[in-house]
Amino acid sequence: MEKGQICELRIEDMSSEGSGIGRCDGFVVFVPGTVPGDVVKAELTKVKKRYAFGSPVEIVEASPDRITEEEPCPYSDRCGGCPYIEIRYDAQLAIKEKQVREKLERMGEVSFCEGSGDESAGARFNPIIPAEGIYGYRNKAAMPISTGGLMTAKGGIQHPVHEPRIGFRPAKSHEVTDCTTCLLQTDAAMAAAEATRRFMEEDHICSYDKRWDKGLFHGMTVRTAFGTGEVMVVYDINGKGIPNAAKLIEYLDEAIYEAGLYDAGDSYFSLESVVIRNGKKTETLAGKSTITDIVEVGGRQLQFEISADSFYQVNHAQMQNLYSLVRGYCEQVAQEGTAADAGGVCDTECSGACGTGRRPVILDLYCGIGTIGLCVADIAEHVHGIEIVKQATLDANRNATINGIVNATYRCGKAEEILGDEEAVKELHPDIAILDPPRAGCKENLLTAIAGAGIRNIIYVSCDPATLARDIKLLRGHGYELVEATPVDLFPNTLHVECVVLMSKKA
Repeated sequence: MEKGQICELRIEDMSSEGSGIGRCDGFVVFVPGTVPGDVVKAELTKVKKRYAFGSPVEIVEASPDRITEEEPCPYSDRCGGCPYIEIRYDAQLAIKEKQVREKLERMGEVSFCEGSGDESAGARFNPIIPAEGIYGYRNKAAMPISTGGLMTAKGGIQHPVHEPRIGFRPAKSHEVTDCTTCLLQTDAAMAAAEATRRFMEEDHICSYDKRWDKGLFHGMTVRTAFGTGEVMVVYDINGKGIPNAAKLIEYLDEAIYEAGLYDAGDSYFSLESVVIRNGKKTETLAGKSTITDIVEVGGRQLQFEISADSFYQVNHAQMQNLYSLVRGYCEQVAQEGTAADAGGVCDTECSGACGTGRRPVILDLYCGIGTIGLCVADIAEHVHGIEIVKQATLDANRNATINGIVNATYRCGKAEEILGDEEAVKELHPDIAILDPPRAGCKENLLTAIAGAGIRNIIYVSCDPATLARDIKLLRGHGYELVEATPVDLFPNTLHVECVVLMSKKA
């Protein structure tokens, strides 16, 4: 095998990075832009000792899972944000479910019971929960802005290299693909991008060029509250403000309103907030500093205020399914714990986890603005949220007040330090810990602190199966066993998948 060689191979699997996997002369070959079931000719671009990378030259035979009727997205070969866009959705789900299960088995060293119902044979692995819609589901669009840098003409007049481009960057590239449409984003987000292009062209506004430390726009983020239709536009800028900002706000307001006029009558979308950020400094340019969304979980509607820097799940419909799943695990733990601790007899007035007639005390770690904890507060004695970002804890306490929830409190601090304090643990007396960390997963000292605090049950929400598997293995070393795992597809047409697991400490 050598670089430049043309190989014909059948794609048998997908890597977690989105490349098709085939074999040629005993070598594993990774080929981006291919689908399991494809037979392709690929040119080898890099050859290692046991594997190689290739570039597709020709699709000899298309996979039955490939969408061939029409091109799903005009930017699929330049954007890179939706590597599964050409794969039928049922096949996408099968790929993601397989990848989650294999990572938990291989890296987490977990055994599953194969649906036997015998928990002693292993943990349960549930089928992936599919999305209700695979297009237009994202409530957050983060788009870089580029005008290619600055050129100086005669007379010292500076102008952009090219027209404003607002869109997305392909993997391993700094170039911005200008996207006037996106199948995953809301119409409001793409309308806001078009209004910004118009403003930049008319007022000759440049993007930031780090080579000369000049130019204005780094990028823009559009947040859309699906429950209310409220829209926030956030600009990351170089400088103290946007010149002629009133004109930009007028363009945004008109474009977003028109984007929501699906039927005669009022628009579904309304621009409620325009914010500028310069590094860590955030300033409200127009409207409110937050937008409000509505989430329904457990038969209750909750309102959440979302600021420019808030973490908030990007798929509104699947977020509700995800939080309902977490809530179901809390109820399951509470019911099983009560029955066991009460000698098999559960007080029907109690949803507690220790048979004393009380409801479970829940720790909400990496709590953000309090979304998960507030969705389970009505079945808890108390929810204690811990978050390292001070503004997030302020937002979480405000969201508790907005929803009239008095048994949820949020504090700023490092969870591993708080749980390492014996007196603090005695005061909290937690029964369940909910973890929803970033993609990098949990710090090892936090998992050690959770185990040391004697918390019997852990519900772990993860957006990265690899770091989830790593942390499951660490927790198993502290005496916890995986009870159940359920993948949830929050990100159709992309590589990413969410997973919720329930772990309990062995008696």
